[in-house]
Amino acid sequence: MEAPAAPHDPVETRLTVTSPDQMGELGRRLAGLLRAGDLVMLTGELGAGKTTLTRGLGEGLGVRGAVTSPTFVIARVHPSLGDGPPLVHVDAYRLAGGLDEMEDLDLDVSLPDSVIVVEWGEGKVEELTEDRLQVVIHRAVGDTTDEVRHVTVTGLGERWSGAGLETLSGGATLSGRATPSG
Repeated sequence: MEAPAAPHDPVETRLTVTSPDQMGELGRRLAGLLRAGDLVMLTGELGAGKTTLTRGLGEGLGVRGAVTSPTFVIARVHPSLGDGPPLVHVDAYRLAGGLDEMEDLDLDVSLPDSVIVVEWGEGKVEELTEDRLQVVIHRAVGDTTDEVRHVTVTGLGERWSGAGLETLSGGATLSGRATPSG
């Protein structure tokens, strides 16, 4: 009898983003690491940049259609313009329950062939897969024009062990550091 596989330590990268253009660039860079079957959960206050990041993901994945907030339609599917996976963009803000309430979206059916991005998904979609990417965006709250965002990208599960999250801060426009978390 084989011993169960050891759990993989989460891999974490922290970045500082200072403009919406940089948030889009982060999305484009992240898209280069994504493949069909990936689940990305986005967490952050209203106006933190979740949809801007997803717009960059869509550009990087080369999908059809403008990526906009799916708040009122709950989910949008953006087919690939090439041979890459489609992007399924979900906004779970209005959904109070967990995965049971989201069952009608058939995310479990879409996951193997798509990249699924869920805004406000924490506590709602983790059951879809042990391998997922959690992106937490922190921004100043209150009456401020501060564009600075602190982004923590955490890869959970075997899929993200050695997947190159540390490359997200490469180049001159984004700054950050990668660390194993545990």
